[in-house]
Amino acid sequence: MEGSSVAFIIWEIVSVLFIAMGIYDFNSRKEKAFGFWANAEVAPIEDVKGYNHAVGILWCVYGVLFSLIGLPLLSKQNSGLIIISMLGAMLISIAAMVVYVVVIEPKYRKK
Repeated sequence: MEGSSVAFIIWEIVSVLFIAMGIYDFNSRKEKAFGFWANAEVAPIEDVKGYNHAVGILWCVYGVLFSLIGLPLLSKQNSGLIIISMLGAMLISIAAMVVYVVVIEPKYRKK
């Protein structure tokens, strides 16, 4: 197996894990709000179910976009197209953070 295809397979496994986490958050029946940030307490939330739905959708969209930007890894080894995957991963990560901070958290946070 070629090195670029191994990298692509690993990239896709990670994107499937993001999607699985989103589906778990979306379908959760727990009355506990799932956090977006690692090792951080979640702010007090009014509508926990709605918040978990929104965070689950965010993770699913992130996973799909992450999967798509991994496609340049299928090109030949030592290709310059890897820049698309690296910069794309940074950009969609920043976009996900902005969506969470600007849209999701203010909408569901207790006032």
